[in-house]
Amino acid sequence: MKLDSYWTDSAPAFAPEAHELPAQVDVAIVGGGFTGLSAALALARRGARVAVLEAGERVAAEASGRNGGHVNNGLAVDYADVAAKVGVERARGWYHAYDAAVDTVARLVRDEAIDCDFMRHGKLKLATRANQMAALEHSARRLVDDGVDCDVELLDAARVRAEVQSERFHGGLLYKRSGQMHMGRFAHGLATAAQRNGAQIHTGTEVSRIERIGQGHAHRLHTGRGVVTAQQVLLATGATRHGGYGSFGWLRRRIVPIGSFIVVTEPLGAELAQALLAARRTYTTIANIHHYFRLTADHRLVFGGRARFAVSSPQSDAASGDILRAGLAETFPQLGAVRLDYCWGGLVDMTQDRLPHAGERDGLYYAMGYSGHGTQMSVHMGERMAAVMGGNAGANPWQGREWPAIPGHFGPPWFLPAVGFYYRLKDRLA
Repeated sequence: MKLDSYWTDSAPAFAPEAHELPAQVDVAIVGGGFTGLSAALALARRGARVAVLEAGERVAAEASGRNGGHVNNGLAVDYADVAAKVGVERARGWYHAYDAAVDTVARLVRDEAIDCDFMRHGKLKLATRANQMAALEHSARRLVDDGVDCDVELLDAARVRAEVQSERFHGGLLYKRSGQMHMGRFAHGLATAAQRNGAQIHTGTEVSRIERIGQGHAHRLHTGRGVVTAQQVLLATGATRHGGYGSFGWLRRRIVPIGSFIVVTEPLGAELAQALLAARRTYTTIANIHHYFRLTADHRLVFGGRARFAVSSPQSDAASGDILRAGLAETFPQLGAVRLDYCWGGLVDMTQDRLPHAGERDGLYYAMGYSGHGTQMSVHMGERMAAVMGGNAGANPWQGREWPAIPGHFGPPWFLPAVGFYYRLKDRLA
């Protein structure tokens, strides 16, 4: 079993063109994940001189390449709860931003001819307890009544059983606009498109310090390969631990890097895979400690979840793999002792309200905090922030949101075990 992401291991490695680190650019982007690559493509298309500065040796090797492969619409938190806090109009706008984000991914896949197995078969949110159906019914009713999403559909236990070969589920809520794709191949295609349009992508280039020039948006970015002066800077670093807490301390105090862990089976064969998940959607269970799963084009089962509240590491990933194997066996006992070919972990850049944050502070632009729903929103926000940096402030669907620091969070997330205990207790008592 490889302790590596299936997506990156089964995709071609992107090879950046060889360039000396430029002394000056119009825009420097810190981070070569989906946000950074999408922004680089949009900015380069309009003629800007763009440099993407990626600390790792490979683009999209962190959250963008270490996720479950879902491209889902819908908020990370219940729409009705959000509407109660901020009002229907604002909550509706945020929900529709996720619809637009899935559309953005679909458009880029089409326009750039990216071969990544993109499909829109929908997302099915599954109830593992009978009493959870009431919550799903309430969600569906509010989404329809408020004119937010009239395409959602409640499925009873029999209809779920017809497409998910498991006895665990009591019904589900279908979000028909959601999709899925091969994350590694999408990353390769997105980076290739950005580079083809003139963006420079520099891997192995960690930004250690950012120094503001005057009171505008210009900054000097200090790296181990030299200094870059940029007229504008976009921070697209997510939950990465590169760069320490110096120039990035303000952001780090507002993001908790939570590990999410995934296993991928050996190829099951077309017949067994089709019997297991006939509709080949993305699936997620209702719980704080939840599971999510889907099939791949080569008929593997991708099965993930917040197995442990710990930061990803080889030891943590392996231990989480054992927990996920037990969850897999409970959900699909008919698979028996199926071989697991891949097991890995990744960091989710969780915010306190579990919603994204994007804007500008002290002359630096930023977009992050996708809270486990980032594959589509990160791509979308790269484009949106490129538009903001071009003068269209209204392009940012998350503008004007307060972002207070998380109390007691000044560095490594020492409190994760306590958070895990709290959520497990909530699940037991639900």
